[in-house]
Amino acid sequence: MQEKIVELRKLKLLFVEDEDDLINIITDTLTKLQANFLTAQNGQDALKIVEENPDIDAVITDINMPIMNGLEMIKILKEKNPSIPVVIMSAHTEIEYIDKAKEFGVENYLLKPFDFIKFIELITTMEIKKHGI
Repeated sequence: MQEKIVELRKLKLLFVEDEDDLINIITDTLTKLQANFLTAQNGQDALKIVEENPDIDAVITDINMPIMNGLEMIKILKEKNPSIPVVIMSAHTEIEYIDKAKEFGVENYLLKPFDFIKFIELITTMEIKKHGI
């Protein structure tokens, strides 16, 4: 697992989540792991952050959020930057969300409650073009 954490540290990630409790857990854990990450509370904020940070390597997003949901954000993000990897994290097991996300080029998803071990395994095995290196 230590090798995977080293790989994780090479990436710049954006987490998009509107639940304060979950974003606090994610922030605390990633800070302890010395990961390079940013957070946004909705899709609109996330798109602005990606525009201001072209070195973001991957986006991890919730689906149901205020202002702009994850699917709307993914659609716009993929139109502007088709190669950026996106991982959905959602409590929703409805296949329609996953199918819609797949139409936009999303191949990976994690179900809530958020599992850091599964996340680290997934993100470090994905083919990610490192923009920051």
